[in-house]
Amino acid sequence: MAAASFDLIVLGAGSAAREAAAHAVRDHGARVALVERERWGGQCPNVACKPTKQYVTAAEVLHDLAVTPELGIDVGARSFDLARLKARKDRLVGTQEAWLQRFHDAGFDTFAGEGTFVDPGTVRVGRRELTAERILIATGSRTAVPPIEGIESVSWIDHIEALELKTVPASMLVLGAGAVGLELGQAFSRFGANVTIVEGAERIAPRSDADAAVEVASALMDEGVNVVTSTFVTRVERVGRSIVATLTPRDGSPASMVTVESLLVASGRAPNVEALGLERVGVEASRAGVAVDEQMRTTAPGIWAAGDVTATIQLTPVASYQAQVAIADMFGGGPRQADYSAIPTAIFTDPELAGVGLTESEARERGFEVETSTYAAKDLLRPYYLTDNPRGLVKLIYEQGSRRLLGLHVAARGASELVQGFAVALRLGVTVDDLAVAHYAFPTYGEGIHYAAEAALASATIA
Repeated sequence: MAAASFDLIVLGAGSAAREAAAHAVRDHGARVALVERERWGGQCPNVACKPTKQYVTAAEVLHDLAVTPELGIDVGARSFDLARLKARKDRLVGTQEAWLQRFHDAGFDTFAGEGTFVDPGTVRVGRRELTAERILIATGSRTAVPPIEGIESVSWIDHIEALELKTVPASMLVLGAGAVGLELGQAFSRFGANVTIVEGAERIAPRSDADAAVEVASALMDEGVNVVTSTFVTRVERVGRSIVATLTPRDGSPASMVTVESLLVASGRAPNVEALGLERVGVEASRAGVAVDEQMRTTAPGIWAAGDVTATIQLTPVASYQAQVAIADMFGGGPRQADYSAIPTAIFTDPELAGVGLTESEARERGFEVETSTYAAKDLLRPYYLTDNPRGLVKLIYEQGSRRLLGLHVAARGASELVQGFAVALRLGVTVDDLAVAHYAFPTYGEGIHYAAEAALASATIA
């Protein structure tokens, strides 16, 4: 069978792949082949960001109903049915057939199966061979299984299986306090599970600002979530219907045991590269992913990579952004380089943990003379409409002398919406004093940014 020829072959069908294919077809009239082995549409809309936020939202509503008597609202007895929530999630996600129709309507040729490099311009999918002068690797990532004794003998779950549960487990051990572990851990706690979250680092959300992360950890513990940091799970075993895990502190203190019904693994991601045959075409990759430059080029001419499969940043908007950079480079769409200096991030816990720019530790590591200013959520009016014990803060990181804002970090409801507009402000060189003299709406969480900036301006004036 003769090889089918295309202008671009995209390995994968997730966020980066879809964005790349769409721009190639729309902007350059390219003929594009999309190769997918498992899930049309990728993880984010099917089994990750989109459906998990449905669970987070349901958990928040369920939690808020607990305080309604104080607000004068009588809702009667509360109950929760995970199977009904799963059914709604499934409707929200849609079908694989719908994804395929969407791709065909967009003008993509689709090929189901494992794509493997034959040479730098040829990919084999089953018995078919596809050729192109341009190939984009966008195969995404999967849950990384930690090296824990006995883990292969217990039925652990990841976020994908967690979204398929129809009943809430009585207890759950969550490995990892990043976005997935924190969001699902809090959600299942609010659904009724007894949840323990274990993190090997010194604090939850290790990539977030430390002070903001402390506020979220405190909020979780206020709700009854057991948060254990600086600790590793070193052994797990099945005992009857339960899983017994050994928790070993980093400081060498005695280990402890915890018995749970369910084990959720959320301790990291692994790039999907094993079946690609990268060594055959000279594409460099490590445990972190495929190596790329600022144009998303790999170490092999004619081959680019974007999204979670790369050794960069694993975020859906970043994947789409990288795809645009790669397409511009492939088809001569003008010089464009990937810039990650002001990426808004958010963990959708309650309160949300969001930030843009540098954390305090990152700013100091880069050699900036750093000053900070914070404003606590408990000193705002807005959160008291729902709770008498608000957790959260606004934190500004700025440079001494120039007063330039280096980072903004927020732990509060709606923090994700609050920070993202400041990505533009950071790129334009906004100062903390600019924020201090700006107008704001009242009563809002956002006014905390103004008050923190005012405090920074006042301290400079006194000095």
